[in-house]
Amino acid sequence: MPPAFSAEEKARITGLLMEAGHRLFTTHGLRKTSLEELVASAGIAKSSFYAFFDSKEALYLELMLQQTGRVKRAVIDRALLVGDDTRDALRRFLHATLDELTGNPLWRRLMTHPEEMQAVARKLDPERVTATADNPVTALTAFVDERREAGELAAADTGVIIGVLQCVLLVPMFAERLGDPALHPEIIDLLVDIVATGLTTRRQ
Repeated sequence: MPPAFSAEEKARITGLLMEAGHRLFTTHGLRKTSLEELVASAGIAKSSFYAFFDSKEALYLELMLQQTGRVKRAVIDRALLVGDDTRDALRRFLHATLDELTGNPLWRRLMTHPEEMQAVARKLDPERVTATADNPVTALTAFVDERREAGELAAADTGVIIGVLQCVLLVPMFAERLGDPALHPEIIDLLVDIVATGLTTRRQ
């Protein structure tokens, strides 16, 4: 039976496990990260891991949820929801999200390895993710629904519009195939503009 931990020990070890999880999941991925690796820096036995998290997937989810508030503020509150122009809002959202994927290794890992998020969702209650007020995907869906109803977006299903936006966000996965790296910012700018223009009904 795992030893009992004081509240102070539990807080300290939880922090160490979160740090190890962030480092290992972003470099090795969920499946290739072992319990031995996760508990090594915390100095606890493998069996003691379960006093803190039910599974590796639970730890992965906690790391995701820990960042959702900051991510939402960056890509939704300070980008998508600034101003009333839908086309400009989509431009800002795509640029902000691409910046987030570049600078945030955990979210980049989720974007480039969606099977890991699917593994988390299969093992844990997906409501835990979708019900959080800080979920950027929920906020984006609400925005698309609202602007579609207002006639400001293409007459396509919400899932289709979000799928098109996600296609743009997959571009960093293939950056090495885009030719001269010096041209990448210009390529991204033009792609974002084409998609934002194509999805909106306002004509300039």
